[in-house]
Amino acid sequence: MILSMLQAKLHRACVTHSDIDYEGSCAIDSELLAIAGMMNYQQLHIYNVTNGERFTTYAISAESGSKIISINGAAAHKASPGDRIIICTYIECEEYQLAMHAPNLVYLDIDNDVIRQSNCIPIQKCS
Repeated sequence: MILSMLQAKLHRACVTHSDIDYEGSCAIDSELLAIAGMMNYQQLHIYNVTNGERFTTYAISAESGSKIISINGAAAHKASPGDRIIICTYIECEEYQLAMHAPNLVYLDIDNDVIRQSNCIPIQKCS
């Protein structure tokens, strides 16, 4: 059985730009791409925490160290500067590979600085 598993996540990134006329869909600071293990032209799933929009696009590199997260082209209708978003990539794994799989989770602050990294999400508890 093949399962789609979370590969990497940039959690609560802050959109810095949106440009309907720019070619390419989601420009991400190339340092952040590397930290997350995401690649240029890789498919992205983006979940907008601010407005609830969810969409699929692809990554392109933005200037290294710029902290840019730019939503471009048609996707610019779904996110605005200041919105907090979750950017995810997924990988297909055979069932036997699951024991070795761990996602790369990168948590960002409002300035798109890395505040921590992890490879698991804590169990949600009832309050």
